[in-house]
Amino acid sequence: MSDGQAVYVGLDLGTGSARALAVSADGSVAGAGAAPLYSRRDGDRHEQDPGSWWHAAADACRAALRDIPRDRIRAVATCATSGTVLLVDRDGEPLTQALMYDDGRASEQARRLALATSWALPKLHWLVEHEPAAATAGARLAHQPDVVTRQLVGHGVPSDASHALKTGYDAGRGCFQETELDALLPDVVAPATRLGDVCAQAAAATGLPPGTPVFAGMTDGCAAQIAAGALRPGDWNSVLGTTLVLKGCSPERLDEPAHGVYSHRSPDGGWLPGGASSSGAGVLPMTFPGRDLDELGRRAEAYEQTTVLAYPLVSPGERFPFAAPDAKPFMLGTPADDGEHAAALLQGLALVERLCFEQLARLGAPAGGELSLTGGATRNGAWCQLRADALGRAVRLPEQSASAFGMAILAAAGDRRERVAQAAARMSRRRALIEPREALRAHLDEQYARFVGELQQRGWLANA
Repeated sequence: MSDGQAVYVGLDLGTGSARALAVSADGSVAGAGAAPLYSRRDGDRHEQDPGSWWHAAADACRAALRDIPRDRIRAVATCATSGTVLLVDRDGEPLTQALMYDDGRASEQARRLALATSWALPKLHWLVEHEPAAATAGARLAHQPDVVTRQLVGHGVPSDASHALKTGYDAGRGCFQETELDALLPDVVAPATRLGDVCAQAAAATGLPPGTPVFAGMTDGCAAQIAAGALRPGDWNSVLGTTLVLKGCSPERLDEPAHGVYSHRSPDGGWLPGGASSSGAGVLPMTFPGRDLDELGRRAEAYEQTTVLAYPLVSPGERFPFAAPDAKPFMLGTPADDGEHAAALLQGLALVERLCFEQLARLGAPAGGELSLTGGATRNGAWCQLRADALGRAVRLPEQSASAFGMAILAAAGDRRERVAQAAARMSRRRALIEPREALRAHLDEQYARFVGELQQRGWLANA
């Protein structure tokens, strides 16, 4: 079999579903599958049954591989949500329900540790303080993908350094910063490390051939960055979904908690800095519940030079590109109608994105490479054009941006013993390149200056 016929499988454990993609060595998608996942939500509680992850991942994988000859399948890797954890026994069996990334019950522990509640380390402290299972002999913390990779290979597996970051793992030093709960912390390996091979029982459940290599993955955010091919120093991937998330590539580590910036270790060496804003496209369904957002976006195009100024926070408090727990959304000026209201919110998102890049540049992050846009908002070409205009730079729209696609690239790199960036350069394709329009530069520069001034006047953003 030639390398061109090889197929690599990426698994992605999301909040609402498990997804699988089978991807050829040239980046073409050969098969796809998905299976639902269900949560228990009650106030600050957000849990899932960890046993459901394996069944959903197996179902999704089997669907993706339905029409693919088994001798073409070469390797598999898994990503999952960042900060989702549980306790398991010495045999890897779950002792607790899984605390999802946005479970808010560890707020007091997060305050003590000076971390966000989305991090896994406060959740571990909460489990120790509230779950009797933490005292079980041999109990260990596990991250979400560990449950699935253990089932794939049929024995215990270490965590990967990417998912372990929010549990306090320092990839630069190669150890956890936590000492108080050392006995509960897992072993850790670098992403793209071979964890083992698919066992016979997993093969029967998933459709993967027995003996298929299983490689350690990364978080879903890092997986999406790999899918976009943003892996050369100075490259960035900007993901606009419910919130805005930026992830880049740098030869130097960049950790600035005061600005909401932290770095994953790249499988190729170097670092993947990034930050997540509390602003995002989720402001649109919040502002216009039940409305057709595509139609609203078309109406907004008539107001691309609106002077209404909006700060489109999805929830109170900002974390990136500045830290301001008391930040609140605002709108200056009165929109003529819903179209201009939507246009002001979309323009505000573009201005936040511009501020993110300016803050990253001040922190020393290289930003002169290629910028890819991914996330649900890229379905609207006019929104992508507005972002290119506000940033004053060309933006690339990848053909594939799913996290499962990124894991297929990582699996290919592991199998072929090449750099992940090299595999991504071969497999990640561009579907469009959008250049900024000169005609809107003066207007957006003026709006941006007003926006920054408002943030400074309100005491949320420090004066330059």
